[in-house]
Amino acid sequence: TGMTVKRPAVGAEGFVLDHYDRNAIETHLHAVGDRMMEAFRDQPPYAVFSDSLEDYGSNWTGDLMEEFRTQRGYDLTPYLPALVGDAGPLTASVRHDWGKTLTELANERFLVPIHTWAQQHHTLFRSQTYGFPPVTLSSNRYADLPEGEGKASLLMWRNFSDVRWAASAGHLFGRPVISSETWTWLHSPAFRATPLDLKAEADVHFLQGVNQLVGHGWPYSPQEAGEPGWRMYAAAALDAHNPWSFVMPELALYLQRVSYALRQGKPANDVAVLLPNDDVWSIFSVRGNSTNPVIRQGGFNTVGSDFSIDESLDHSLLNAVIPQVLDSGFNLDFIDADAIDTVGIPYPVLILPAIDRLPLATYQKIDDYARHGGIVIAAHSLPSTAPGLLEADSEGRQIREISQRLFVASDAAGHFISDQNQLGSALATYLPPDVSLSPRTPRIGFIHRKLATGDLYFIANTSNQSHHVQAAFRHAAKHAEWLDPFTGEISAVENPTAVDFDLQPYESRLILFADSAPSLEKRRPPLRATSRTVDLSTDWKVTFTGTNQTVTMPVLRSWSDDPAFKYYSGEASYLRTFDLSAQDLHSGTSGVLDFGQGTPLEEPNPLPRFSMKAYFEGPIREAAEVYVNGKRAGFVWHPPYTVEITRFLTVGTNRLRIIVANTPINSMAGHALPTYRLLNERYGERFTPQDMVNLQALPSGILEGLKLNLERRPRVP
Repeated sequence: TGMTVKRPAVGAEGFVLDHYDRNAIETHLHAVGDRMMEAFRDQPPYAVFSDSLEDYGSNWTGDLMEEFRTQRGYDLTPYLPALVGDAGPLTASVRHDWGKTLTELANERFLVPIHTWAQQHHTLFRSQTYGFPPVTLSSNRYADLPEGEGKASLLMWRNFSDVRWAASAGHLFGRPVISSETWTWLHSPAFRATPLDLKAEADVHFLQGVNQLVGHGWPYSPQEAGEPGWRMYAAAALDAHNPWSFVMPELALYLQRVSYALRQGKPANDVAVLLPNDDVWSIFSVRGNSTNPVIRQGGFNTVGSDFSIDESLDHSLLNAVIPQVLDSGFNLDFIDADAIDTVGIPYPVLILPAIDRLPLATYQKIDDYARHGGIVIAAHSLPSTAPGLLEADSEGRQIREISQRLFVASDAAGHFISDQNQLGSALATYLPPDVSLSPRTPRIGFIHRKLATGDLYFIANTSNQSHHVQAAFRHAAKHAEWLDPFTGEISAVENPTAVDFDLQPYESRLILFADSAPSLEKRRPPLRATSRTVDLSTDWKVTFTGTNQTVTMPVLRSWSDDPAFKYYSGEASYLRTFDLSAQDLHSGTSGVLDFGQGTPLEEPNPLPRFSMKAYFEGPIREAAEVYVNGKRAGFVWHPPYTVEITRFLTVGTNRLRIIVANTPINSMAGHALPTYRLLNERYGERFTPQDMVNLQALPSGILEGLKLNLERRPRVP
């Protein structure tokens, strides 16, 4: 292809390896990989990693003609015009055979050698198996640790994504740990992301089946680089140069608890959606501009999705099918023909979304699955074509016969939905929903794990609005309990058959159903009524740690409103006292520090695919650590913006100290940004910093009317 390494380090420039050339791959593994492994001696790394495949335009290799003849059974030479233009009725079949051959070569000559090499060195192979060359979902069977990558949209879980692609492969091929590249495109520019942004994106990955997050990233920065230090041109900057990094341990503990929970038991998604690999192969073509460079300045693709399965699926019927399945009360995995041939169909429901080409052997397995009780649904159209050139006539007729028998005959075992927009409502009549929400709330998602002792659900609100819902779970049991993934606290569910609950913006929970009684007594959450409110919105002393300046703040407001601190990034310490009487702290009274509700922001339509963020501005910008009478009471950075401080309160004078941190953006907005002109002149422009033009100082500190709610449990007669 002539492609060179994207954004290489100095000295690492050169051509990209031919991923279809096993000798080239093995030479690289031995010349580079073996030397790296020697440094580990007798303690090999946990895993070696292959990033997303971005060998753009990779549609040929030196012995392709010979391999094509061996694997497809005919000579490609007389059909070469079909790869470039319309060569008549056989065009799609020839292109299919070409695409399938490329996939098989990528599997055999790139993935298999790396997996074998990793095993020889007693380590695991972690792989982002998607992109260019055209690997398939089933290509992930050569990875010990399949990994996805998000396009960074809050609706990613409701569309086709490489995250669900990797998670589905993990579920199908028995890989219990499924990771995802996370936060790569989070709230641009670098250093703009908040801890709430991180949680919001992480939950979207969890909902698709991921249970290990690979965070991007921690940029190296030498001391002489100053503040906020070096950063990648994209991705969140999660190092200690970020002022709000002191809340990262609490966020990490949340991520750890959810990741651990989602590794328990087995995946329990009901629906498998068949990916149209054979249809995608049949539309591969060599575009007219294929002789142009495959990368431009900055290193980005100019070829498009011509030779990629997953990139092509991003614009398919799948994006109409997936939200209907989710909104009907189910979760789903993807599956492809190779997986069906290898592991069968381990799901109650299989959906064929406008599938035209399908291998006969696979379709026969689907037919058998339906005759033995499996629910098969074809949406929009029925399979009618054998995939390749040699099979077109001999197997095409049999495929059409199966379609008639399975979906059209009077005793058809399958279901044909000609209007794909009716798929969701029809699906719920074939199988009881796993989770039914009332009212229907499309932005609340779930994922289900089947445990030996019961059923575990992770539930997340992916919207910036609060929701009250009642949920009916198909696997409801005699007992149920909530697990708070932030605190680890457990509380009983009063009525497991109809679960009422509230979710704050971007809030998430875990709920466990089991027939055996849980370890705690079933009880209602305590009912409380506010008996007194202490206004804490005035009379603060604020010390800016970075400049060692202390000012009086008569009324809480953004410190960036003050010209002296407009461009201040870092920590500020808020200090004041308040008095409480013995009556205030009467037995049964709790004290809750309430910072306010925050403000939802209008979401753009459509949501951007790069630069994901939580569309919500909290009453604290961006994080706080609360101390009461010298003892840490908790962190505040996500809804609800409250802290329970009862056990720290005393009769008389109480001392309240709140450490608040913003992002580095204010400081960056107040200084000239670094110029890369000299670097670019010497080494070429290897990256383009994102969204660094016209940075503005952001609201910072405690913004709203802080108050202490003294809540008393009403007496029960």
